[in-house]
Formats: sequence, C-alpha cells, structure tokens
Amino acid sequence: MNVLRGRGRTTAVLALLAASSLGLSACGSNASTGSSAGGSGGGSAKEIDIVGFSVIKSAYDDLGEAFAKTPDGDGVTFKSSYGASGAQARAVVAGQAADLVAFSLEPDLKKVVDAGKVDKDWKSVGDTEGINSSSVVVIAVRKGNPKNIKGWDDIAKPGIGIVTADPGTSGAAKWNLLGAYAQALGTDNDTAAAQTYLKSFIGNVVSWNDSGRNATDAFLKGTGDVLISYENEAIAARAAGEELEYIVPDSTLLIENPGAVTSDAPEVTGKFLDYIRSTEGQTILAKDGFRPVVDGVTATGVEGANDPANPFPTVKNLTTIADLGGWDEVDDKFFGDNGIVTKLRK
Repeated sequence: MNVLRGRGRTTAVLALLAASSLGLSACGSNASTGSSAGGSGGGSAKEIDIVGFSVIKSAYDDLGEAFAKTPDGDGVTFKSSYGASGAQARAVVAGQAADLVAFSLEPDLKKVVDAGKVDKDWKSVGDTEGINSSSVVVIAVRKGNPKNIKGWDDIAKPGIGIVTADPGTSGAAKWNLLGAYAQALGTDNDTAAAQTYLKSFIGNVVSWNDSGRNATDAFLKGTGDVLISYENEAIAARAAGEELEYIVPDSTLLIENPGAVTSDAPEVTGKFLDYIRSTEGQTILAKDGFRPVVDGVTATGVEGANDPANPFPTVKNLTTIADLGGWDEVDDKFFGDNGIVTKLRK
C-alpha cells in the first residue's frame, strides 16, 4: 500500500490524470446501464457494469481495454454510466444496475453500502483500504496566468471569479472546498481563520457546477478566472490540447477515490477490481493523471503535466480527510443541513 495514505500532513504521492462524462467500453457497448449474470442486471457473466464519477471515465476506459487483454479479462465486455458522484450513488441506491461502483469520495459509497448494495466490509478487500485512485486539489488558471495567481491567498481576493463543482451533487466540490479550508488552518490549526478564508472563497465563486467535469467545461468556455479541480483533471485538459495552466499549492488536500464490487456482481468483477489496484492498473491510472495508491509505480512521460518527466511534485503540507476527523465527522460538519459550507452559501 502506498506509504502516503493515512499519514496526514506529509509529502505527496506519485500522481495523475483522467477525464470523464458518459459511456465506456473495453471491448463492448457504450450503453449507460447494464450488468451481468449473477449480477445486478442479469446479463452475461463476462459483462461488467460500471457506475462511476465523471472524472474517472477516461482512465477506466483504458483500464477496461487493458484488462480485456489479460487471461482474467478474456472475453469481458463493459457497460457503464458516468456522472456526478453523488447523483451516481443515488441512482445505484434507487436500482440502477451496477457491478463495480467507483465514486469520488467515501460518503457516496457509504450510501450504497447502507442500501445493501455493497458489503459493509468493502474496505478490507485488497491492501488499499478500498481506495482505487488518488489525486490532490489544484488551482487552474488561464494561459499566461493573467491574474498572476500564485496560491490560495490570491484567489480569495476581491475580483477573482472562482469556478468549482457544487457539493450538492459532486464529490469533486467537497474535495475542493475542504482543500480550501484545510490549507487555511495553518500550523496552529486555526479553525476561525479557516472559516474566514472559506467565507471569502465561497463569496468569489461565480459558477457552481453539478460535476467536476462540467466545472472544467465551464472554465474552458470562458467562465471565471480560476478553476479549483483535481490535479488529474487539469493534466487531462492540457493533454487534450486545452490552454490552461495549473498550480500545485504547497498546502493542499489528498483526494482518495473509493471503489467496490456490488454484492451480486459476477466473479470477474472482483478480478477487474484487483487489476485496477495492481501495479499494472495503477500504472495506467498514473498515465491518465491519477496518483497511485500502491508502491512500485513509476510515472514518467505524463502528457499534460507541468513536467511530464517528473509530473508530480512533492506537496509540502498534504492534509488528509483523516487529519480533519474522517468522513463520518467531516461530511455532516461541512455539508449537512447546518454544516459550515451550507451556512456560508446561504
């Protein structure tokens, strides 16, 4: 397991990219629903139905194609649905077919566990504590950085328009807002200062979007001055030829994306999950911009990174959700009906 996970404020991991939106096929259909024999949708035992958050799509396309070339993946096809993490979780709870779920953050997966769709011991499967991929929160700016943005302090100044996802639907938004809060705590863990900063940050948001991918699209179409995003999403946009720059702040938040096999999924789904978390699978994720969650993965030649040969700089102060108290505490504290973010947005 990657030594960075669970350490709190420490040095960064190896890192990386991915895009998003709808549909996928490793060597199969692009339908948005479907499943497998013995699984949630009653299809072929060689078919895996993925329901995931939008930003992961491109990487899972690549993972599916590579897995289908392995002995375990021989003859396997994929159906998929990608969208805002919270909305995807609610869809699975409501009955959408799924064999593998891959969400932005743990509270979304917990909804599926509570609905009986995923075993409660999902974190004990493998050596990554249920995490499939990771990244960090970054600041993206327009080419040439016309507003001379250098870090978190600059984007909270008057006149700076921030683009981000909406925490009501998107896991990316929660990571973004918690990243903004966490960096402002400082070495003294000053919660009052952090809330003051977060108030200024939220006051500068000019566009709330229902997913991380749609936030990126809004920024690329000309909205705002700054995009708060996953590092991998910024890398992916640049690799696709989009003109933006991104800053990895000295203080930021470690993003951890969970995944799990549903209770009735066919056996091959578990093998695909193992592949995602293998050195080979994590190398593919690294090429697509995500930070590996296992040791032994070397990431070089990452197209779209600031330095493709050494794409993932060390983060001086890297905060984890565990540092903030864990998701059971954090989700309600910040995003519940009386949460800090909820109140600041009113």
